[in-house]
Amino acid sequence: MNHMDAAGRAVQERSTGELVKQVTEQVSTLVRDELKLAQLEMTRKFREAGKGAGMMGGGALIALYGVACLIACVIIAISHVLQAWLAALIIGAALLVIAAVVAAIGRSHLKKATPPTPTEAVESVKTDVEEVRERARRS
Repeated sequence: MNHMDAAGRAVQERSTGELVKQVTEQVSTLVRDELKLAQLEMTRKFREAGKGAGMMGGGALIALYGVACLIACVIIAISHVLQAWLAALIIGAALLVIAAVVAAIGRSHLKKATPPTPTEAVESVKTDVEEVRERARRS
């Protein structure tokens, strides 16, 4: 059976079975598209994180050399008051204590970290589900 829509076009009414089939196909397509979106989003985020981590590693290496020079300077300065081996021992022990504290703090932060999630895709799926529910209520 045909009838006219608001624009004056002929519209064919479909059976319930055809509508269910169409909804099933559309939901399947929607789920596949949302999964592709999540995969693309995570790929993009991991790529950026990799670049950032590499650059931070390079900066950290250069900073390490700078800190080593400053540590040598402190040891030389203290060696004017104490013997050189004792100055190096004191500074080395202090650095190990500082390293242990920083590592403990870092470990606690890692435990609190949540796994990365594809936030855009999750929000899109939530929006799609809400839209489907809203349309189902209207019908």
